[in-house]
Amino acid sequence: MKILVSDPLDAGAIESMRCAGLVVAVETDLSPEELHRKISDYDCIIVRSATKVSPSLIDAAPKLKLIVRAGVGTDNIDVEYAQAKGITLCNTPQASSNSVAELVIGHIFSVARHISRGTLSIKGGKWEKKTLIGCEITGKILGIIGIGRIGRLTAQKAVALGMKVIAYDTAEQKDLPEEVEMVQFNQLLARSDFITLHVPLSSDQRPLIGAEELSKMKDGSYLINCSRGGVVDEIALISALQNGKLRGAALDVFTQEPPINNPLIGIENLSLTPHIGAATVEAQARVGAEAAQIVIDWARRSKSCTCLR
Repeated sequence: MKILVSDPLDAGAIESMRCAGLVVAVETDLSPEELHRKISDYDCIIVRSATKVSPSLIDAAPKLKLIVRAGVGTDNIDVEYAQAKGITLCNTPQASSNSVAELVIGHIFSVARHISRGTLSIKGGKWEKKTLIGCEITGKILGIIGIGRIGRLTAQKAVALGMKVIAYDTAEQKDLPEEVEMVQFNQLLARSDFITLHVPLSSDQRPLIGAEELSKMKDGSYLINCSRGGVVDEIALISALQNGKLRGAALDVFTQEPPINNPLIGIENLSLTPHIGAATVEAQARVGAEAAQIVIDWARRSKSCTCLR
């Protein structure tokens, strides 16, 4: 079985697949045109978020039987087309959950205490001690939209820091920590001091949080998005930050990445990171190990199944 790794993957994962007798090629710098030419010889492709698995790429891969997304979201894969072609699709949703949850907590501290703004200010030769008055997060209400794996881990950490947690989800949730109060969407918007998003981008790619939703949020509250670019209407967010409706916000994801010439970059009360939710040594090792085990197990079974989670 021949495996193509088209995005960076932990070295230990590569070695484990090779030790299992699989032929693994690591080609992480291919242009889309080069990838189309080379993929015809492979049974499996492992991708992160950079490689786009389009219908044309799938058509160029007659031997392709398995696509593994080393990560959670499958926005970069045409899932329906791949499944219609009988290709198995798998992802690794649990491996990076804790790292993303920790980044959310980091962003909460950053916006509450102006950490990123203070850093830039000092590097710019300023000393804004009297200007950057923040707030404590203890006793504040954290609203979590999407209380799945990452949302639950975020809730646990927030509760440990003394926050009260309320949550909304479109799906029925069981076995939630007793500290989490489930509420309706509009109630969450109105009550939360901080809101964090843990939802996929909708099929029609419409933002979940737009001007209307922002207007329903508590005055002086904060918004955190470490889920998917496009979930928040960036223009509406800029307006809410500039007119004082929101005191601050933090983004790890953007509608277009990288956000070159994006007006968000000039907003002072906005904490930004370059899509690094899963970018920890620990998460990368877990993601790689889980992706490798999926391929090894699949090769041993050698039969089609769908294991997207």
